[in-house]
Amino acid sequence: MSSQIKQDKTIRPEILRKLTLKGLGALAVLFCTTVPAFAQNSNVISEIRVIGNRRIPKETVLARLYSHVGDNYDAATVERDFNSLWNTGYFEDVRIEKEDTPKGEVLDIFVREKPTIREINYKGVNAVSQSDILDRFKKAKVPLTVESQYDPTKIKRAEVILKGLLAEHGHQFATVRTEVKTLPPAAVAITFVVKEGPTVKVGKIAFEGNHALSSRVLRSAMKNSRPIGVPHSIILENLFARTFDATKLDEDSERVRAAYGDRGYFKAQTSEPQTKVRDTGGFNFFTFRPSHGKRIDILMPIDEGARYKLGGINFTNTKGKDPRILRAQFAQKDGEYFNRTLFGKGLENLRKAYGSLGYINFVGTPTPRFDEAKHLIYLDIDLDEGKQFYVSRIEFSGNTVTRDRVIRRELQLEEGQLYNNQLWELSILRLNQLNYFDNLKADQDSETRTNADDGTVDLLLKLKEKGKNSIGLNGGLSGLSGSFIGLNYETNNFLGLGETLSVNANIGDLSRNLSLGFTEPYLKNKPISLGFQVTASKYDFNPAKSYAAVSGQSQNLTNAQQSLLTNYNQSSTGLSVSLNYPIRHSFKSFGVSYSLSRSSISTFNDNTRNVFETLAFRSGIAGQNQLSGIISSIITPSFSIRTVDRAVGPHRGMDFNAAVQVAGAGGNVKYFQPAISFRQFFPMKGLRVNREGHNVLAYRLQLLHAEGFGGQVAPPFNRTYAGGENDVRGFDIRSASPYTFIPTRINYNLENPDGTTVPRNPANPNLGNVTIPLPIYRLVQVGGDTSFTSNLEYRIPLASMVTFTFFTDFNMTFDALKSQLRQSVLGQTQITSPLYGCPTFINGACGGGKQVDFPFLLKTAAGTNFVPRMSNGAQLEVVLPIVNAPFRIFYAYNPLRLYESLPQQLAVDNATFKSFFPDTGAGNYSYQRALQLYGANYILREPRKTFRLSVGTTF
Repeated sequence: MSSQIKQDKTIRPEILRKLTLKGLGALAVLFCTTVPAFAQNSNVISEIRVIGNRRIPKETVLARLYSHVGDNYDAATVERDFNSLWNTGYFEDVRIEKEDTPKGEVLDIFVREKPTIREINYKGVNAVSQSDILDRFKKAKVPLTVESQYDPTKIKRAEVILKGLLAEHGHQFATVRTEVKTLPPAAVAITFVVKEGPTVKVGKIAFEGNHALSSRVLRSAMKNSRPIGVPHSIILENLFARTFDATKLDEDSERVRAAYGDRGYFKAQTSEPQTKVRDTGGFNFFTFRPSHGKRIDILMPIDEGARYKLGGINFTNTKGKDPRILRAQFAQKDGEYFNRTLFGKGLENLRKAYGSLGYINFVGTPTPRFDEAKHLIYLDIDLDEGKQFYVSRIEFSGNTVTRDRVIRRELQLEEGQLYNNQLWELSILRLNQLNYFDNLKADQDSETRTNADDGTVDLLLKLKEKGKNSIGLNGGLSGLSGSFIGLNYETNNFLGLGETLSVNANIGDLSRNLSLGFTEPYLKNKPISLGFQVTASKYDFNPAKSYAAVSGQSQNLTNAQQSLLTNYNQSSTGLSVSLNYPIRHSFKSFGVSYSLSRSSISTFNDNTRNVFETLAFRSGIAGQNQLSGIISSIITPSFSIRTVDRAVGPHRGMDFNAAVQVAGAGGNVKYFQPAISFRQFFPMKGLRVNREGHNVLAYRLQLLHAEGFGGQVAPPFNRTYAGGENDVRGFDIRSASPYTFIPTRINYNLENPDGTTVPRNPANPNLGNVTIPLPIYRLVQVGGDTSFTSNLEYRIPLASMVTFTFFTDFNMTFDALKSQLRQSVLGQTQITSPLYGCPTFINGACGGGKQVDFPFLLKTAAGTNFVPRMSNGAQLEVVLPIVNAPFRIFYAYNPLRLYESLPQQLAVDNATFKSFFPDTGAGNYSYQRALQLYGANYILREPRKTFRLSVGTTF
């Protein structure tokens, strides 16, 4: 009885003391009443203890159990507890023991945790980087990372994946061994010891059973295995072997079948390719050493079968759809050899056509029928439309700043509307053009959730916003602006409402510019864009100074050629307001803008001053007064179509812009200037260096014209100029345009044969020298009235911000209308009214001068009009992260250029010109000197090649 009391830990001491006072009889009565209670609670779990855990909390272990304190002990439930703990993967040993106590059953959970991985090392890996390995582990869903738990099964799986990765990079015989080092108290360090073995390259690729298609054609179809060379060449087809990848050999087999299928061999089959490993051997002519490594020769058996023509395409289950419209989705005509690729595109067009009618789940199942006698194939396409769906909800995720309504107003698809996949794709394209978000793709960034019972679809568009604010320092080198530095602030999504606010301040040795602009894309929630801009600028249109700022000297122009250019400084302030209206459900838009500006001109040479003082570009004003107070009041209607897939660095789509500037409603200049520009971008299937980038073929066509009206010509600064990185990269800025003879009056010093000047009065030298007024023509570039430019580029993205480009630029700037080089009436009077020449000299005064008639229309120099210019070259472009601008280096070779020697054009014939000088020794000598100076040929030599740095893009 005493032992029972000792075991009964539930009896309190004070109860035992009372028992001794009442005697054994009372004690016997007590036990008669308590024993049944002991028996009643002996099967209850009174306590659960966790033993051996170090990192994992006790509460986490208890939360995994199905047994709880107070529950009756059940062996099946304890077994479930064991399985639950074991399946967590946290432990490498689990044991559950039961202990009987007077209070009930006690469960002891003994666990031994798996060690934590503290280090993961890779030894002997050279073919791939560690980041490549981690990416492959992530793709294969192998959670092998530092601080994760050690699991031998995951290690073995990682070994298999690592071997497969090495095999893809040509190491088919690689071995992987794992070393595990224990790090007390409960961690391990893992080292993958790799022996890559020899690099395995693709050897000879041969085919068996091919008669219709040559082995060369079939090899070219095997994109994963074919050697790298110059495509479609004869002697350079197999320059470099590709790394052998067995996992991609099946893809190449399918491509071979597709090559047959595109040529009418519908039943062509390829058997399992046979591979044979051999040592490379031989001599490597690139390294001049013996070749090492392994080669795998591939032999692919082929059963070509018969060649079939398309007999027809029929449709079943059309449900009233016009079969002719359905057939029009397929480009291939009946009677042509069957083309597998074209037929696949036709099925895709059919799917899109039904998708535009709301049939999201449309399926077209083709069944072939053959006419073996005529070798025809007929395709019966069973059309399963499915249910027609309407848009229930359109939701967005990821737009933390941009308001939903800003996104929704760009969508071509609305809630409650019949679902149209084409409108949805157009909506995503419009959002990409805003440049608010990272580039969106319809198949990756949008989700559709259909409700078949209700016939509705919910659309979710996943967005990732770009930084809407840009505050940065920019600068660089430019042919137009020279070297410059600036500060800018711009937001293309002001307050998340889609508004654009920009402030720019740039200063350089050739330009100063300050501007403030604001654009409201939806005025009062209507699709009307309203914008304004205030500007103050100063530009030096001086090519010589521009390139001197870059390299210390003009790269292409001699001093004589520099004097022929139109070099001037233009200071202007202005205000512009614009309205733009986009046409709904299209990428077309109409716009109109008005600008008012005031400009002043400072010329850098006599030729340029003569241009501005002579041309009739301001009514009733000539001479120096034409250089200041130039007020331009311009109205510009415009039309544009824009389908490019992104705002910066387009990959596909086109951009068409047409605008006409009309100056004359106010101001003091009158001209109109139409401009048409067309750009198009094609993604190419060439070199693909990163996952997002791909090669792009792009071109631009641009036509400009400037013409005055109302008795005026276009101002010289509004005429068309070419040359520089914005059009033809191999030529100096604004240098590729026609040359024009400008009449002018000069005073020539009368000289003695010994070179001394003849004084007016030998007794009074302060009266100066004898000067003879002469009428001459100066050759100068005043631009053209018409310009055509074409640019062709093949862009290869080398990295996310680096692009290599091959380019061809072409331009022709010319004078198409003789009336657009007309002198002003006042300027004509000022130059024709004075007397020219000094045939007699009496008492310090000239006599016998003559008047010279100059024509109103200026003459373009022969051989300089309608001259084509072309530049071919290569360019490396890097987007600088700090200045946020594209920096580029390019080399250009100019196969078409101006290379002429032009005779000087005198205002009069030689006899008349000689009569301007006195018939003396000094007069005859001065005549010969003046004839040599003003009658010599002009040497015009444009550059053959150019190497230059610049900031910006051509188009």
